[in-house]
Amino acid sequence: MLYLCDKFDIGMNYEGILLGAGAFLCIGMFHPLVIKAEYCFGVKSWWAFLIVGLLAAAGSLFVDNTYVSIFLGIFAFSSFWSIGEVFKQRERVRKGWFPMNPKRKNEY
Repeated sequence: MLYLCDKFDIGMNYEGILLGAGAFLCIGMFHPLVIKAEYCFGVKSWWAFLIVGLLAAAGSLFVDNTYVSIFLGIFAFSSFWSIGEVFKQRERVRKGWFPMNPKRKNEY
């Protein structure tokens, strides 16, 4: 059976779509992580996001596979972005938009 792509030899690049989906999933993963980290550990959890981001950035520099390197870079900068989001999350909790951890009431 002859397919349209075979007849006209239309080459398709799936790498952009796959990396876009990976970025989307990575960013989507960090949103609940920030909420949970702030709830459980408070703003001092920003150190964990910094360390994870630095490790992912370093891994991105040393990985041979281009696509894995790009994804690690996306992961690293999503982690760096989460540092600021932890502090913003504390403000959202103060405003009552998210639940406060009763064990850490004195931090708010």
